[in-house]
Amino acid sequence: MSKRKRRQKPGPPALSYETGYAAGRSHGYRTGCCQSVLDTVNPPAYPVLPLRVLYIRQGFEAIDRGVEEALSALAAELHTGNPGDLYRLASELRPDLVLVMNGLHVFPENHLEMVAQVRAQGIRTAVWFADDPYFTDYTPSIAAQYDYVFTHELSCVELYRQAGNPRTHYLPMATSPAIYRPMAVENRYHSDICFIGNGFPNRIAFFNELTPFLARHKIVIIGALWERLAGYERLAENIRLAWTPVDETVKFYNGAKLVINLHRGAVDPVYSKNARQIEGRSVNPRTYEIAACGTLQLTDVREDLALHYVPGQEIIPYASAAEFVSLADYYLRHEAERNRIAVRGLRRTILDHSFRSRLSQLLAVVFEPEQV
Repeated sequence: MSKRKRRQKPGPPALSYETGYAAGRSHGYRTGCCQSVLDTVNPPAYPVLPLRVLYIRQGFEAIDRGVEEALSALAAELHTGNPGDLYRLASELRPDLVLVMNGLHVFPENHLEMVAQVRAQGIRTAVWFADDPYFTDYTPSIAAQYDYVFTHELSCVELYRQAGNPRTHYLPMATSPAIYRPMAVENRYHSDICFIGNGFPNRIAFFNELTPFLARHKIVIIGALWERLAGYERLAENIRLAWTPVDETVKFYNGAKLVINLHRGAVDPVYSKNARQIEGRSVNPRTYEIAACGTLQLTDVREDLALHYVPGQEIIPYASAAEFVSLADYYLRHEAERNRIAVRGLRRTILDHSFRSRLSQLLAVVFEPEQV
């Protein structure tokens, strides 16, 4: 009996020669511009300090990987662990510092008891909040139990000081250029406009306004909750309602002509725990991650944006959906200008916004010069 051949699903439509050539030329030009930056820009060198550091992960893959890579280059000895292992590992290793990322979500109920026990042994502890101000119903009580607090959010520095920790410091997030980096990618990652992130209410409202514009372009939207878009059916074939691994995210950023950054709303009774209604004033990790890929970023404005990038020269801010459409339309039609700005953003990120830079600052705060 002969075997019946299985019908194969049709693949994506083949590009015409002209379309494929133009797309290849465009992406090749961008990659070449980025490579010139990678070849000529030397990131700052940081000394290796005679420290033993224990890093407790939160579970944010890109952040954890970036922090571990940075600390392994900055400290003589690095150990890592999961939240439930905090006390055991600290007691066994006797590190100079226990650094905890975020201290939320996946940490056990006795988390703060473990921190107190570690401090009782004379071991320094520090927490770096990466989710501010979205969970400030919980974070002040956590901040009070650590020796040092670092937050990427300007609006939370005084909050934690008033909660009882005078050693609270503003430390912006960062990226790892070893993870988020320019690269050539396959056609299936190419798009005019890309957004990766969950469809929180403020984002749904914004994208509802963008739908007619987006429907005329090759787009990719990846994340949960996007089925709530009013015009979901118009965009559905370009929406992936799923989590995407970090390495895939990097490829989609590299394949896009423009990447949208839109911060989630700080005051959101469903998805945030922020009864104080503290506004977000600081940029998110995505800001640095997109820039590190050498792709032009259009972002909504946060107060500290200009501290990190030069608006209009290294990143493009927008204040409304209408302004976004105008800017996106312009930069999609002006490739050379689009790439010039993206390359400047890449250069700035390599020089100033790596996790090595941030962790070097953190260690300098925690340890006096004579101690390291």
